[in-house]
Amino acid sequence: MNVEEFRKYGKEVIDYICQYGTNIEERDVAPTLDPGYLKKLLPADAPQSPESFKDVLEDFEQKIMPGVVHWNHPKFFAYFPSGNSFPSVLGDMLSSAIGSIGFSWASCPAAAELETIVMNWYAKALGLPKAFVSDAPGSTGGGALQGSASECVLVSLITARARAISELKGQTSVHDSVFLPSLIAYASREAHSSVEKATKMALVKLRIIDADEHGRMRVDLLRQAIQNDVNAGLTPFFVVATVGTTGGCAFDDITEIGKVCRQVSSIWLHVDGAYAGNSFILPEMRVFSAGLEYADSFNTNPNKLLLTNFDASALWVRDVMNLKSALNVNPLYLRHEHLSGVDYRHYGIPLSRRFRALKLWFVFRTYGIRGLQEYIRNHMALAKKFEMLVRKDERFEVRNDVHLGLVCFRMRTGDEPNHMLLAQINHSGKMHMTPAKFNGRYVIRFCVTYEHATERDILDAWSQIKCFAEEILRDHQLESSSVPTTPEGSERTSSEPMAPVAGKPPIKKKLTRTKSLRFSFTRSISREQYQSQSEHLMDGCTPILVVDPKTLQENFQKAADDNEKNNSNGNTKLKDISDVDTDEASN
Repeated sequence: MNVEEFRKYGKEVIDYICQYGTNIEERDVAPTLDPGYLKKLLPADAPQSPESFKDVLEDFEQKIMPGVVHWNHPKFFAYFPSGNSFPSVLGDMLSSAIGSIGFSWASCPAAAELETIVMNWYAKALGLPKAFVSDAPGSTGGGALQGSASECVLVSLITARARAISELKGQTSVHDSVFLPSLIAYASREAHSSVEKATKMALVKLRIIDADEHGRMRVDLLRQAIQNDVNAGLTPFFVVATVGTTGGCAFDDITEIGKVCRQVSSIWLHVDGAYAGNSFILPEMRVFSAGLEYADSFNTNPNKLLLTNFDASALWVRDVMNLKSALNVNPLYLRHEHLSGVDYRHYGIPLSRRFRALKLWFVFRTYGIRGLQEYIRNHMALAKKFEMLVRKDERFEVRNDVHLGLVCFRMRTGDEPNHMLLAQINHSGKMHMTPAKFNGRYVIRFCVTYEHATERDILDAWSQIKCFAEEILRDHQLESSSVPTTPEGSERTSSEPMAPVAGKPPIKKKLTRTKSLRFSFTRSISREQYQSQSEHLMDGCTPILVVDPKTLQENFQKAADDNEKNNSNGNTKLKDISDVDTDEASN
């Protein structure tokens, strides 16, 4: 492709992006496809001769886009926001065009210096302690952009591990691995799964601390666990506090956790604020950042709640020398004479680094702090609107404290009907949500994610949710609420009639054998598996069917006996039964 072709097709791609964003509501939020759909549409081998770029773009729309989940759709309420904006996309385009690999100051001075400046802008905008701002008087800290929050957690844990081993090792020549069995980390049961993965990769123990009814780490249990481990000869070295948990957007008490950590010199306190940390750009949300002065490191993702496209995750540390001593590898071919320049290869796992700071710089400059604040406040207001709608309907309950854009709700029934509700919502393709297990109950996560979300989006979503719920609730009895009532939820007395459901109930689709497999969203496990792993099982939108092995074996034996009896009587109906009949029986 020459320059003129690039100019021509580049304009076409920009036009496509604009049209995609403008007309995204015309698309279903998520596809209803089976795994392997694309393999049937594309050749098995790469083309030997060049193909027309026009044909490539046509195939993109006809073959790729049908399999895309549209994270920036007004009806996408799953996970957390996938931060995106036109300024960010343009910044990323320029970064790709420049193509620098900014592992050191010498490899791209602009990339290194802009990252330092933008990270200081960012820290000041969030109101972080001055210890994290590299140009603050007396500061030894600073920040760097990583690929993801998982990477931030791993980098912080590896750094904490190196510091702890160094203290244990002293001046001895014993290998570092000798000290690994004594190291132990701590995190709340509501902490992100990346913490567990990081401890596995670092070969250290992890102790899970239970959360209270609001999803916050219980500090009393943390204190007792640390004391017990110290008495047992272990070395507590890493504690993760979370501001904005994935399950319910709960905020751990950083101050109280920090006080506990300060009592043990070997402990590194990391605060994970992947989603909610960005909300500290709002002065009214900084009540939840109290205690960050105790933290050794803090991370948050502008690619979640700050309109910056993936990948971009910010990590700050109180002392950058800890990072450098843990991660510094300095071969001759990477050295240079500019010793005062920052080499960000010492601040993370990869050597090669993209020019990520450029897109974040574009976002800060085009939106300004006030524009970013307005965006987050809009999400908060819309989440409060949805919470109010849910609480006013006696058939539903809200399980979490709604502070930002996430509302965790459920029908006041058992878990199975809620599994069905989520499966039908996602099967429709018109909305997309995900589940979680919060405070011991299965919940449906409704998160405001769209940059330009409006109250109409919320009202439409609630109307559709009620339509799906209406049919399910015909066959299931409501439970008495286990959640304390709120002023919003107590506006209607029990003697008042229940409000009619808006819209028509969805048509129940007859499922064939294939569709049953595609949309049942159920997997079977043993009761022993469920009891030992239940906190990890609510992934995606997969309800769990707990199977008793003994009962299952008895049912199989009974079915086999019945089948043999039918065959001996000349009854072959079981053999000839159709898929549709089988599905009807199973339904």
